[in-house]
Amino acid sequence: MNGSTSAFLALATGAASIGALHSLAPDHWVPFAALARARGWSAWKTARITALCGLGHVTVSAALGLLALWFGMETLKLFGERLESVAGILLIAFGVAYGVWGLRKAMGEKLHHHAHVDPEKTSVLTLFLLFSADPCVAVMPLLFAAAPLGAWKAGAVVVTYELATLSAMIALVMLANAGAQRLRAHWLDHYGDASAGGVIAATGVAVLLLGW
Repeated sequence: MNGSTSAFLALATGAASIGALHSLAPDHWVPFAALARARGWSAWKTARITALCGLGHVTVSAALGLLALWFGMETLKLFGERLESVAGILLIAFGVAYGVWGLRKAMGEKLHHHAHVDPEKTSVLTLFLLFSADPCVAVMPLLFAAAPLGAWKAGAVVVTYELATLSAMIALVMLANAGAQRLRAHWLDHYGDASAGGVIAATGVAVLLLGW
């Protein structure tokens, strides 16, 4: 095995590990499980929405890593870290807004929406934008190191990272959703959306305080 192959295998393994391990952070799976329980999504719909938002997340992460080749590692890493901190705040804001909406709905208030606005589609779109604004800066050095190996091997490292991240996110969401579906209580069904908003906001707070 030559040096180039050894380096590629090491970088691909590192990318897969980073992709899987950073997905353990609760903000990568709790929001989806909470919304799936509140909205009654099927397993397929839950996985599809998780994959869509995860794709935005990994694409931005990979794009920042590639841009680092042109603009410098430190500049892009600093930019990515700032995005991560803002994403936590936005997650809290989303959770609070969704929780208030759910509480008003549960209390029987008449909610005024424009005819073309779908609350569920709006929630999914918001999550997609939030995850796209929350890159994983830890993968940047790996992508930077893979560049000298050539376009094909560098691309393979990126794909490995993306597949590992998406697979881990979907697996965690499905496990959490399976557990959440077992929770049966009238108040939880009635205040499902409000509870989901509270859980999402609490996750955002935990991410900010603990630095996940």
